[in-house]
Amino acid sequence: MRKGSSSMSTTESSHSRAELLTPAEVAALFRVDPKTVTRWAVSGKLTSLRTLGGHRRYRADEVYALLSGSGGYPPQT
Repeated sequence: MRKGSSSMSTTESSHSRAELLTPAEVAALFRVDPKTVTRWAVSGKLTSLRTLGGHRRYRADEVYALLSGSGGYPPQT
């Protein structure tokens, strides 16, 4: 390995990071208001992460799984 180079390839690093979506992006996919997406996160229907500034972000893979498996709505709990 050369000095200063990373042991992780570009494709490995891009796959290891999850794509994150904003509340507005999730809301557009589900055709709901962004506040509804926040309520889903508070109630535990959707997992959210917080940015350093305190804003919510949602994992794209989880959001797309909900869309494909539930007909466009998060599961009822």
